[in-house]
Amino acid sequence: MSAIRYLQADVDGFRVSYREAGTPGKPKLLLLHGFPTSSHMFRDLIPLLAHDLHLIAPDLPGFGGSDMPPHEQFAYTFDHIAEVIDRFTEVVGFDRYAMYVFDYGAPTGFRLAVEHPDRITAIVSQNGNAYAEGLSEGWNPIRAYWEDPSDANRQALRQFLAPETTRWQYTHGVSDDALVSPDGIALDNHYLARPGADDVQLDLFLDYSNNVARYPEFQSYFRTYTPRLLAVWGKNDPFFLPAGAEAFRRDLPEAQIRFYDTGHFALETHAHDIAQAIRSFLSV
Repeated sequence: MSAIRYLQADVDGFRVSYREAGTPGKPKLLLLHGFPTSSHMFRDLIPLLAHDLHLIAPDLPGFGGSDMPPHEQFAYTFDHIAEVIDRFTEVVGFDRYAMYVFDYGAPTGFRLAVEHPDRITAIVSQNGNAYAEGLSEGWNPIRAYWEDPSDANRQALRQFLAPETTRWQYTHGVSDDALVSPDGIALDNHYLARPGADDVQLDLFLDYSNNVARYPEFQSYFRTYTPRLLAVWGKNDPFFLPAGAEAFRRDLPEAQIRFYDTGHFALETHAHDIAQAIRSFLSV
């Protein structure tokens, strides 16, 4: 098994922390995490794929070990995050790669695909949404903030940053809570408790409306460039519904769709199943 290396890249003065495993020269897979986690979410998946692939998993700006400048000094938008990660792929030499996108990693990765369709060899979407029907009613408090970005609506969203909410995100829809390691929950809550992290996340909640606005653009990319796509979906996700996975076939009829009896953080309970699906999909 290939060792995992824990590294940092200088991306035009911005520090991006990342995990790397596998052998350069083998097919590349870029792993993009979501809210409120970091590349730590891939800790079980990476060793299962490292023999066959060259894997890199960055911490997005404001997450994990990557830089988290105050929100007054750095625009926490998905456009800006995608710009940093785009340059990151160039710095680390990921010129052509498949991508694994989850949650926030999806609108980040889909922006990279739209900008550089020639670089993308395949897409694995794990609860990474690109269709309006994939958004559950769990988004309603955030939608209220989009429609009225008042301080009252902003403060109401602090409930999503509470430690008990993090735990709920990990365990909701899981048949046995004992299967979910407490480590990821504790680490995510540590990062969320850092000074200034609340404003970073609240800014991103507000900007998420721009991801929904770009869904038609992402869908046009799918139809135009027809990337190979595998959706691996925790079917009990309280935020991204199974309909969001099924919708990929509207634009990509050959898309492979697989559902697992688990929640939002499907890798916590089904890493081996998902790794097997990825190996088959990528034929490695």
